This record gives sequence, C-alpha cells and structure tokens, in this order.
Amino acid sequence: MHHRLRRAALACAALALGFTALPATAAPRADGATATARPSHGGLSAVIRYTEYGIPHITAEDYRSLGFGNGWAQAADQICVLADGFVTVRGERSRYFGARDAPDGSLSSAGTNLASDLYFTGVRSSRTVEKLLAQDAPRGPSAQVRRLTEGWAAGYNAWLRDHKDEIRDPACAKSAWVRPVTSLDVFRRAFALSVLGGQGAAVDGITEAAPPRADTPRESRPDARQAVRAARRLSGQHTADMGSNAVAFHGSTTANGQGALIGNPHYPWAGGRRFWQSHLTIPGELDVAGGSLLGAVTVSIGHNARVAWSHTVATGTTLNLHELSLDPRDPTAYTVDGRSERMRPRHVTVTGKDGKRVTRTQWWTRYGPVVTEARGMNLPWSRTTAYALADPNAHNLRLADAGLAFGKARGVAQVRKALDRVQGLPWVNTVATDAAGHTLFAQSQVLPRVTDELAERCNTALGRATFPAVGLAVLDGSRGDCVPGTGRGAVQPGIFGPAEMPVLQDAPYVENSNDSAWLANADRPLTGYPRIFGDQDTERSLRTRGALQDVAAMAREGGLTRGDLRAQQFANRVPAGDLAAGDAAEACAALPGGRATTGDGRAVDVSAACEVLRTWDRSMRTDSRGALLFDRFWRKLNNRVPGERLWKVPFDAKDPVGTPRALDTGDPGFGTALAEAVAELRGHGIPLDAPLGEHQYVVRGGKRIPVPGGTEALGVWNKTEPVWDGQHGDYREVRHGSSYIQAVTFSRHGCPVRADTLLTYSQSSDPTSPHHSDQTELYAKGRMVTGRFCEKDIRSAPGLRTVRVTQR
Repeated sequence: MHHRLRRAALACAALALGFTALPATAAPRADGATATARPSHGGLSAVIRYTEYGIPHITAEDYRSLGFGNGWAQAADQICVLADGFVTVRGERSRYFGARDAPDGSLSSAGTNLASDLYFTGVRSSRTVEKLLAQDAPRGPSAQVRRLTEGWAAGYNAWLRDHKDEIRDPACAKSAWVRPVTSLDVFRRAFALSVLGGQGAAVDGITEAAPPRADTPRESRPDARQAVRAARRLSGQHTADMGSNAVAFHGSTTANGQGALIGNPHYPWAGGRRFWQSHLTIPGELDVAGGSLLGAVTVSIGHNARVAWSHTVATGTTLNLHELSLDPRDPTAYTVDGRSERMRPRHVTVTGKDGKRVTRTQWWTRYGPVVTEARGMNLPWSRTTAYALADPNAHNLRLADAGLAFGKARGVAQVRKALDRVQGLPWVNTVATDAAGHTLFAQSQVLPRVTDELAERCNTALGRATFPAVGLAVLDGSRGDCVPGTGRGAVQPGIFGPAEMPVLQDAPYVENSNDSAWLANADRPLTGYPRIFGDQDTERSLRTRGALQDVAAMAREGGLTRGDLRAQQFANRVPAGDLAAGDAAEACAALPGGRATTGDGRAVDVSAACEVLRTWDRSMRTDSRGALLFDRFWRKLNNRVPGERLWKVPFDAKDPVGTPRALDTGDPGFGTALAEAVAELRGHGIPLDAPLGEHQYVVRGGKRIPVPGGTEALGVWNKTEPVWDGQHGDYREVRHGSSYIQAVTFSRHGCPVRADTLLTYSQSSDPTSPHHSDQTELYAKGRMVTGRFCEKDIRSAPGLRTVRVTQR
C-alpha cells in the first residue's frame, strides 16, 4: 500500500511540474540486494529539481531509484573527482597516473600511487569488503543501504554512458580511467572512509613491511619520545586536514523554544573528501537534506523536518598496536601464550603505467597487518620484535546506515537510539537537536575496547609512553589475555558498547571543536571515560576556548534566532588576537629604537607594526586591517616558541576556558617573529595594514575571490587553512577549512524547519560549471543560501529546473 502511495505521489509531482526527459542508457542487469561485480541497473527513475546554486532535490519511489537519482546527480557535478576515487579503490593509480606520483590523500595516507595500489589491491584480492557484505544487518549494511548503493552505481553509470563524450572538465575529459562502476566499487569507497584513521593512516607502513635480513640488528625498538611525537601526528591532534565545529542549542535558549544548530565542518577544499549538497525524498518514507561526502549514498550531516545534526572529528584513537614477540627461528612467526603462529603472507601484484608488474608481500597476523611506519612513527621489524595494527573499523561497513538512521529520526532520542543500534561512526562525534528543543552530544565511535585497566595490564614499554600522551595502546601481542574485549551491546567483537560512550543530553548547549568530550559543555564536564576516547583536565585548543566563550554567552543571553547563528559563523573572531594582540602591540612600542632582529641577524624597523596591531579589530574578516600581519607574526612565533613558554599564566584545569593567557613578550622569540613578519610583508610589497581579503583569496575562472577565516593556531571558528605563496606573497588557495555550513532552526508555523546553508567551495569541481564558484562568492560576502525544504519553497525557487532521469 505504501509503495502505491509513493508511486502516486511521485506521479502527481511529475504532472504538476512537467519534466525535461534526459534518457539514461541501461547498464547490465544486477538483481538482488547484495553488491555485484558487474555494472548494475534495474529500470530505475527519479525526479531531480534543481534550485538556486545547483542544489538538487531528488525524489523517487523507492530506495534503488533514490540511489539512482543521487548517483546520477553526483556524477553530473563531480565526475572527475568521483572517477579518480574509483581508480584508487580499484588499485589502478599506478597504471593510469604513474607509480611515483601521490594520490590526493582523500582515501588514505599513501605517499605514492604504488603504495595506494598495493593496499587497495590487497583489499580486493582478500575479498575484505565482500566478506563484510556477506554479514546480515546489523553487522553488515541494511537492505535499504544495499539498495541505495545499487541504485547509486546505476545512476552514475547512466550519466556516464550518456555524457562521457561531453565531459568538459580538463581533469578527466577523454580519459580512459573514467569508467562504469559496480555497487561493490561504491562499498569499497565506503570501506576506505571507515579505515581512514586506522589502516588507511598506515598504508605505507603496511605495504613496505618486510621481514628482517640476516644483517638486521637483533634488537631495534622505537625511541619512546620520537614515538610520542609521531603518535600525535598519527592521532591527528596537530596536522589533520579534517576538523569541525558544531553546536546545538536547547529550546530554553532560543526565541521559539525549539532547538537550533550550527554545523561547520572543516574538510579539504579539493579532492575526494569534498561535501556535496542534496535533498533526498521518498514520499512517506524519507525526507532529508544536507551534505554528503562524495560517493556517499546517504546524507552525512543535515536535517529533516524534526531533527538537525552535524559531526565533528573526534579524539578517540581508532586503532591500537600489538607488539609481537617473534619466533627466534622464523621472523615471520610470532608467539602467543607460548605457541608459535605463522604470519599470513598476502602477495599483491600491481601493474604500472609502463605495463610492468610489481609484486610485493604484505604480512598479516591474527591482530591485523604488520606495520613498520605510521605517519612518521617508526616501528622497526627486527629479528625479535614486530608490530601489528588492529583496526576495528576494518570490520565496519555501517557508516551509510548511520546517516540513513539520522535522516529518519523524529527526535534526539531516536538519534541516540540510532547511534546505539548502528554503531557505524568510525572517527566522528555527533551533535544534534530537534524541534522539541532537546540537545545531544555523543562520542559514539567504533574504537578498540582498550580500557584503562587493559592498558595498565598489557601495554608494553612503548605503549606506556604513547597511551597516556595520545591514547594509542601498544599491547603485548604474546599474551592471549591482552586482546581488547567486547562491550555489552556491541555489534562486533572487540569494541566498546553503547553504554560506555561519552554522552551529554539536554544541556543548554553542547559544543565540540575537535577537542575531547570533556568540555562539550563547560558547566557540565564529562569525565570518567577511558583514555582512548580522549584526554581530560588538559589544555584546550584556542578554537575550543573561543567557541565555548561564544556559545556559552549566546546561551546565557537567550532568545536565539537563525540570524544569531549566522552571525556566529561569520564573526571571524580571533581568540589568539584577543589574548595576545594588545600585549604584542605594547611590547612592540617598547622596543628600543622601534627595531627588532630577524633570526639571521637583520635589524628591522617594526615601529609601524605597533599601531597596526593595536588598532586591528581582532577578526579575520576580508576587510580587516592588521589581520594578515598578526597571522604571519603568530605563525612565526608559534614555530619559534614552545607552547609552554608562550604564556605567563599557565593552564589551570579549574579555569580551562580562561587559561593559559598573558603573552610572554619577554621571550627572545617574540621580537624575532615580529621582525620576520614585518620583513616578509614588506619584501612582497604588502602594506602592514592591508585588508585581509586583498591577500587571502582563491582564483576561480580568472577572478580573485576573497576568503575570510583563519588558521587553526589563531582559534578562528570559521577555520581557513590557506596556502602561502612564499615566492610572491599572498594566500592564493585554501587547503582545507569551512566546508558544508548549516544553520538550522525549527518553526511551528509554515515550513517546520528553516535552514541557511553554504557549501564554501561550491557544488561542482568542474571549472566549466556555472556552480563551480557561485557559493564561494557568497562565502566571500558572509552570506548563505536560504534552504528550500518544503514543497512550496521548492516550487517557488527562481529558475527552477526539473529533470526526470530514467533507465531504459
């Protein structure tokens, strides 16, 4: 009955709107709900209505058809980026792009195409994803997600068959590697995202691991201090290209008593980890809008009529290591409880651009692959010791189900239940609110169940250094009782159960800016969770401190509206500036003769900088004068002066938002950093008080578009990690930063949900598309797109364009 009603609703919409028919050539047939190795199809169809800025509203009568419309529309906007990702998960980058070049980092940390291919070809040859798909839900994907995925592959293929010869994007026009895909390819891409913080962070170390030679030193262990520094990089606390802010406000703080949310994820501006915006509808079944990571079959962050949610990259350490005691007779065998166990060799062959075949062997254990390096963390394979990487997300193909469950939720309570039931989020927190005014913060991650007790009992000497510092356990692999256990209610072995996760509900606000769960609300700290989830009673980032100051003040003032949410997003306040610019200006004015000396001994007249710093408005808006000078000074100061020497007042756990503070301008690094910043700008002919937007911008279609926001060290909510041109001056591109932004409120009158959204880098990566930079220009002006969720709003959109995509 419901199926007939949905079909009737879709037909009525078609008659009311009229359609421009664009035929889609059928691909080979693939029946059933499981993945297939052949390009799929199935007589599918969807209606796509495009509103302003190329945002598609996709309506279909069932999950396969909705997936079809989604895949078709994503291909239309992002064919080159998507196709590049499918080359990656097929293990064919060396064949098309050369073995020595590097992938874009969106699907793994591989340093070369060869390493990427060796890893992903190993995933294919071992049938890793097929084994996950063989599991019924909840261990494996649900039937709905399988149908969405089949439809997505069919839609992608349908667009490609009709338009491949018309591709204008120079990134892939006329390229042989742009090929049809299978639903299995789409699932493999989802698998790559799941293991991004585990196996994907150690691809080079997995593919380069080789048994020791006869002349290898018998004993070679990592240096603990170096390992801690590298482990910090591995955990992403300093160099991750993903981040985010998200805050949900309780109904007690808003003007209408309903919830409100700002989502501001920080992701790469180019490559395969971009967001793409859509509105997905199956009448009577699903109605959700938001941003999806490219290749995703469900909305990753967004809202429906009753719930809004966003994610932030979490601090949970998604992997652990096992230190193996090797059999003295065979370095490819290790002992567990006194018994020798052979490693399992995985022989992998990759074909290069020149047609030559390269074969390498990976070594796998009961814990996972042997690894010799992970983002700079050296893990030598000696004749006595090796290290295996355990990644529970290598058994998790449930990420899309989490998105689908959120899209169907009718309130925060159902979001919480979805997290507990699906257990599919590998490396993110969840922040949510609803029309009833409830709030939720949950660090519901798939993490190895390394409790503090297990770490105390089983960590090796290396683990005793890395676990307290960053939550990375290095467990004794020779003991069978040192394997992570299984929490109550966990859907797979070796992970925490739902009741063990840090959760905060119904606080006046919940906020996260990529620090741990401890201060999701500064007045209601979360404590008592295991170290692997994140730290407690430690210094917060400037971005977290600034965000907590801002949102706590907003909550106290109350009466919040969507306008207040937009104002927070585009305030571009610089917490580092509030803390340090006044001290810097005062110390600058006190320098003898107004001069300071660079690191190479050059004396620089910095007197003009004093007034610029004093009068700077402490923001990173595009019209802000002095922002660029402070930015360059602050970067140089942080590179020269360790954090513990930067401030006069140290961190105090009793005042975590207010400390540390008071810049120590007596450190010799202060004058050096100021001199070098002034000399640098003058050397490029840049006035010290130049407006930020004249020197921080992107170029699209030959046009400069100013970009607001600032780097992580400045603590700006509207994070921008721009690329400095050291030869010519100016920030001329953005590496990563604010991406799919949403400000969502609810209403009891008219449309029940109101959203302002912005995709900072715009909907299409194709430079010939009209939607390549249109939202980027809005971003430059601090403006957002008024969302069109309800039918009346969609129909009234100026320039509404309707397409019916079918498969014949």
